[in-house]
Amino acid sequence: MKFNPKNKSSNIVLLIASFVIVSLILWNTNSFFKKFKEEERLKMEIWATAQSEFQQSSENADLGNLHLKVFQNNTSTPMILVNKDGSTKTNNMDPKEELDSVVVQNLIEKYSKENVPISIDQQGEHLATLYYGNSEVLNKLKFYPIALLLIIFLFGTVIFFFFKTNKASEQNKLWAGMAKETAHQIGTPLSSLLGWNELLKAENINPEITKEIEKDIDRLQTITERFSKIGSLPKLDAHDIVKETKDAYDYLKLRSSKLINFSFDSQIKSMPVLLNHALYHWTIENLVKNGIDAMKGKGNIAIEIVPDGKNVYIQVSDTGHGISKSDFQAIFNPGVTSKKRGWGLGLSLVKRIIEEYHDGKIKVLSSSKEGTVMQISLRIYSS
Repeated sequence: MKFNPKNKSSNIVLLIASFVIVSLILWNTNSFFKKFKEEERLKMEIWATAQSEFQQSSENADLGNLHLKVFQNNTSTPMILVNKDGSTKTNNMDPKEELDSVVVQNLIEKYSKENVPISIDQQGEHLATLYYGNSEVLNKLKFYPIALLLIIFLFGTVIFFFFKTNKASEQNKLWAGMAKETAHQIGTPLSSLLGWNELLKAENINPEITKEIEKDIDRLQTITERFSKIGSLPKLDAHDIVKETKDAYDYLKLRSSKLINFSFDSQIKSMPVLLNHALYHWTIENLVKNGIDAMKGKGNIAIEIVPDGKNVYIQVSDTGHGISKSDFQAIFNPGVTSKKRGWGLGLSLVKRIIEEYHDGKIKVLSSSKEGTVMQISLRIYSS
C-alpha cells in the first residue's frame, strides 16, 4: 500500500495542532486554578486580620460593619481557628464534624497540607492559627482538566471510528466494484469458449473431451455468477443443505491431490435451508482450500453435517498446523492471512456470505496442533 505524502503531512500537522490546543487548554486551566487559589488565600488573610482586630477589641468598641461584612461573606471556604489556649472554632463545616475532636484534628492535618496555615498575631503576640481547606469550587476545578481530557479522548475516539468505518465502507465498495468488473470481463471470453465447444462437437471430437470442456465452462460461469453477486443482496431459495454441501465437496475431491483424504458424514439424509447456490458453494470451497493450505497439501479433510433443533451445523475439519486462540476472530478480518502470497480475503468473504447474506454464523469451533474445525450455523427452513 502506498501512502500519499500530502495526506501524511496533513495528519502530522493535525496531530501537532491538536496537541498544542490541548496543552494550551491545560496550561490555561492550571493558571486559572493557581490564580483562584491565590485569591482564596488573600480572602483568608483578610479574614484573619479582621479576626485579629476583633479579638483585640474591647467589648464596647465600635468596629463598624467592615468586620461583620468580612465574617458574613466567607461562606464557602472550610476553616478551623485554633486559639493560643488550644480551643478550636470551626466555620463552613459539617455540624457533625465540628463535634468530633478526632475528625477536627484530622482536618487540621489535611488543611495544613492543602494550604499554608495563617498565623494570627497582634503586636508580636500570637493569638491563633487559621487552618483552611479548598473551597468546593476549587475542589471541583481540580478535576476539570481530567474531565476535559476525557471529553477530548471520547471525541477523538468517535472521530477515529467514524473515519475507520468510512474507510472500510469505501474499501467494500472498491472490492465490490472490482468483483463486478471481473465478472464482466470474464463474460466475453466465456461466450467465445461456448461457441468453440459447439464447433468441436460438430467436428465429431471425442465426446469425453467436449464434456470436460463443458465442465470447465460451467465452472467459469459459476465463478462469474459469484463475483457478480458481491456487493448486492443475493436471492435465497430453499435447497437441500446435504446435497449442496456434498456437491461442493465432490467437486473439490475430484480436483484435489491424491495426498488429501476426504471424508463426508451427515446425520441426516436431507434438510431444507434458504441458500444462494453459488455463494454457498464458494463458502465450502474456501473453507476446504484453507484447510488444504494449512496441511501443506497432505492430510485429512472431513465435512460433517449435524442438525440441532432449529439450526443445522456444517463442520469442516482439517489436520493442519492449527490457529492460535487469540486469532480466532482476527482471521475473518480482511487482509489477515498466513500465506506469503495470500490477500486475506477468503475467510472475510466467507463470513460476509454466511452472516450478512444467509443470516447464519461462522466460527472456529476448535483448533490445536492436530488440526482445526470450522463451523457454519444455518437456520433450518420451514415453509
